[in-house]
Amino acid sequence: MNYKKVYVAMELLVNTDGSMRPRYIIWENGTSYPIDRILHITPAASLKVGGRGIRYTVVISGKERHLFYEDGRWFVEARKG
Repeated sequence: MNYKKVYVAMELLVNTDGSMRPRYIIWENGTSYPIDRILHITPAASLKVGGRGIRYTVVISGKERHLFYEDGRWFVEARKG
């Protein structure tokens, strides 16, 4: 299956130490999805769409997903079509 890089808006909690905790992902059409849990945060590359940054493994609506923070912007790996 083919994927594309989609930049998204995020609602974040920024802690006093500067760490970021994503709360909601806001999709291209304005729909927002709450992030239920953050499972893991690590430097990583997106193998599906390219790019390198901080990968957040999160749970959204009961499904595990990856969010990437790269050069001051957030993106997801979205299926084409």
